[in-house]
Amino acid sequence: ENFYSEANTSLSNPTYVPVKTPDKEIVDRNSGTESDDSSIRSVRFNKLAEVRQMSETEATEALLARLSYPASIRAGELARRAASRLSVFSIAKLALIFCLLWFFANYTYQMALAETEAGIVNVLSSTSSLFILVLASVFPSTSSDKFTLSKLVAVLLSLAGIILVCFSDMSIESSKLPVGVTLSLVSAFLYACYLVFLRRHVDHEDKLDIPLFFGFVGLFSMLLLWPLFFIFHYMQYEIFELPNKHQLMFLLLNGFFGTVVSEVLWLWGCFLTSSLIATVAISLTIPMTMLADVILKKVSYPYLFYAGTVPMLLAFLGVTVLSHYENWDPVFNLIRSAYVAIFRRTRFRSFRFPEMSSEQTEALIGINGNEHEA
Repeated sequence: ENFYSEANTSLSNPTYVPVKTPDKEIVDRNSGTESDDSSIRSVRFNKLAEVRQMSETEATEALLARLSYPASIRAGELARRAASRLSVFSIAKLALIFCLLWFFANYTYQMALAETEAGIVNVLSSTSSLFILVLASVFPSTSSDKFTLSKLVAVLLSLAGIILVCFSDMSIESSKLPVGVTLSLVSAFLYACYLVFLRRHVDHEDKLDIPLFFGFVGLFSMLLLWPLFFIFHYMQYEIFELPNKHQLMFLLLNGFFGTVVSEVLWLWGCFLTSSLIATVAISLTIPMTMLADVILKKVSYPYLFYAGTVPMLLAFLGVTVLSHYENWDPVFNLIRSAYVAIFRRTRFRSFRFPEMSSEQTEALIGINGNEHEA
């Protein structure tokens, strides 16, 4: 009785629909038999059918029960991800928090390009991978953000390659070098903070609608930062001028491909891999750009450029492998093995007494001899 009562309460209220039965003559013709109209019907069916609907929760459970075990595991994982997806309000709140950080990171980078050489700016902006390595270890979002000595060596190797590539075809002539260096380091630190803390707030890529997030970032930047146009203009810090058609076309193309598409793909890559891998990978755009000039424009670079691309590629591959094997630290293991091999040998040499070992051997033999005699 309890079973039937629970089953009835889990179903909706009944609705009655007419039953569609096929024509009797057509049924008899298809079955190959003919019935007499005068024959008496022994069974009568109701012309109305009772229909009840199962609740959505139990319908989902019933659907999962019909699936195979691997398919039910995948369906359950997708259902959990869909349930944990951030709402539009939560995405807007997150964009409001990070829009100023994102804006000032981009603004300081562009100001650094206006103040000093592009090569110096690229080198110093690439230090964001070092900031990310430190910040991600302090504020981890996944287990792969653990700080290891091998990751530090890989990041330093990447920075060394960037220095060789950028300084292979550059002459430092700017008198505003300290200002550009400061702005580049500030931009790198803000980028690292933006990426690490956003990754900490959103631990999986399925929780965040990335295009919607950047749409809110652009909306809040426009609503909050428009007074800077007038402030900078009247202070003559940045005089506002309407762009011509040529400049407007490049602004639109750069805004779409250089900002929207690249930022969406880069952030998506950060969620799919890790913030450190994505940051080290984006530094590869420097040698790839120069390599495109070599292939398309027949530009020649010194051998220092080609020498710098090798450690950059090795660093990217190293960071990828180290992030996959979370607890593997080959550099630390190598140093520890060398330390143990060197100092253990020295310790044995300094605390070994050959004469004492001979005396102990004789004493043991004597003791054993006395015991045997006894």
